[in-house]
Amino acid sequence: MFQRLFYFALFLCAASGAVRAQTTSPAPAMLAGKIIDKATKEPLPFTSLSLKEDQTGALSNEFGVFQLPGPLKNETDSLIVMALGYEHLAIPVQRGKPIANMVLEVNRRAIALKEVTVKGGKVKNLALGANTNNPGDGLLQGQPGGQYAFFVKNDKNKRLGNIRSVSFYIGENGFPREPFRVRLYKPDGNYSSPNTDILTDNVVVSAPKGGQWYTVDLTPYNVTAPEEGFFVAMEWIVSGDKFFNTNFMDDNYTPYGQIMRPTFEFKESRTWTYTIAKGWTLLTMATAAGQHYNAMIKAEVDMIK
Repeated sequence: MFQRLFYFALFLCAASGAVRAQTTSPAPAMLAGKIIDKATKEPLPFTSLSLKEDQTGALSNEFGVFQLPGPLKNETDSLIVMALGYEHLAIPVQRGKPIANMVLEVNRRAIALKEVTVKGGKVKNLALGANTNNPGDGLLQGQPGGQYAFFVKNDKNKRLGNIRSVSFYIGENGFPREPFRVRLYKPDGNYSSPNTDILTDNVVVSAPKGGQWYTVDLTPYNVTAPEEGFFVAMEWIVSGDKFFNTNFMDDNYTPYGQIMRPTFEFKESRTWTYTIAKGWTLLTMATAAGQHYNAMIKAEVDMIK
């Protein structure tokens, strides 16, 4: 009798082990390597990589090095490489097949520069975007590769020239001195979302402290402002090999990088948020009075009179 019970117990253990083996998902194969300029062979920092079908992704570090889990949903997928100022690249990858030491070469995108000619007019400074110096309650926080973009609208239809500077109100919490990248876009995506880069240089900056405006001088880049306005975005990037996890359920959570503060001075949503592999989403939160939650960003541009 005891012997039969012993064998029955062994059978149950084996059966439960088999069930666990069948229900446990296999670990994804890792994809790792480096992204470089095809012509110069220089590494491309802070490049976005995503799996088209799995809708997962990662951001390369300052040396162009990346690592991300391979596909799980389908047998095959496409690894999409998107570097600022470069043509997009798609690489086929397979489920369960790790690839180490990949070297992905991308071509720089040809950009036609538009010259602004001033005839018989004067150039003055024009402030666009947030007008207040008092941030609203709340915070805007990202993860590596994430962005918040605010539409700096040319409300009065002024004749615009080059973009002089952009400013972000950096919160006093988090890590205000962590670097971030400045992005500028045309509003030519779906539903007038951010789409085409108009600043194709890597402008990576760091605020000296939080709780105040931080201004970035863009005059060296000669970026022409679109007449209807443009998006100014903060992109969270990877600083060295540091990663900070966020848990909003914990009172002592550690945010990643800097925190941007919101403004409630506009009656429409002008802010979009970007997530790697997911794309752009309009931020639609508003107060009971109808004031919308927007990123506290402003810009100064040349106004041609």
